[in-house]
Amino acid sequence: MRAALAAPFRVDGKEIYTSGSVGVVTYPGAAANISEILKNADTATHHAKRLGRNNCQVYSEKLSADVQRRMEIENGLRHALENDEFTLVYQAKVDLESRSVTGAEALLRWESPALGFVSPEEFVPVAEETGLIVPIGGWVMRTACREAVYWQTLSDRDIQVGVNLSALQFVQGDLTGWTDESLKVSGLKPELLDLELTESMLVENPDETISTLNELKSRGISISMDDFGTGYSSLSYLTRFPLDSLKVDRAFVMNLPDDKDAVAIASSIISMAQSLGLHIVAEGIETESQVGFLHSLGAHVGQGYFFSKPVASDKFAMLVRQGVSAF
Repeated sequence: MRAALAAPFRVDGKEIYTSGSVGVVTYPGAAANISEILKNADTATHHAKRLGRNNCQVYSEKLSADVQRRMEIENGLRHALENDEFTLVYQAKVDLESRSVTGAEALLRWESPALGFVSPEEFVPVAEETGLIVPIGGWVMRTACREAVYWQTLSDRDIQVGVNLSALQFVQGDLTGWTDESLKVSGLKPELLDLELTESMLVENPDETISTLNELKSRGISISMDDFGTGYSSLSYLTRFPLDSLKVDRAFVMNLPDDKDAVAIASSIISMAQSLGLHIVAEGIETESQVGFLHSLGAHVGQGYFFSKPVASDKFAMLVRQGVSAF
């Protein structure tokens, strides 16, 4: 069937190509009646489409449970904003020299009345696929800016807030407009907002992304590359994009300083970032030995459970008031 569908056909003198996504159900093994056959075939077909289309998927009970769970998450997300179900937690960023709190990364959490706590690893991909990440990202930006303004009243040092961006915010939303509005309404100084993006975002519409980032940077906002080394971008992107900071992913930190391969990779990343004049943030720090080793390599800031787990805004405010991390 797929081979037949793939054959070209002519319409008004032009060749047209198509493909097919096929859902397969066995009867009576995976369905008891006509209604179940149609429902389960539809489930398998939708799964085939989600896997990139033009393929064949066989229905199973696990597939049905996975699809049902995804539908529940999608439906829940569509009402989560209006029902005020989202919250932000903040993980401290700490200066490795002075051990003082210099900022925090805002992390999204969702407590659904129907589903309970849903992990970001589960709901964020659904939000991305459905486009809901755009309005959700706008809420995160506004909330983080507003709460960061309060932190400034608790310390004589500037406390920066980091907000993660989605690729869809560059192509489906007015990212620059939302950011300007968030800063204006909250009163947060632009230099106290750090926008974090991943490597994969840099290779999608790079020219448009560079233009948008340059606009944001011209306002005084800083730009960071998150989870560096886990994506697939060319190193040339580091010189093309207007980056201020590079975050070393926890995967390259967790085995320091005893694993020689981890040492080699971390040393190379930090050395490269130094040569490009980038601020260096090390994620996933869990031990004192990691703090000392990363500081000796030239990392400026650390983030991880050694300093603080992600905490609610009021608890992070206590860290700011204390001036030092909770290690």
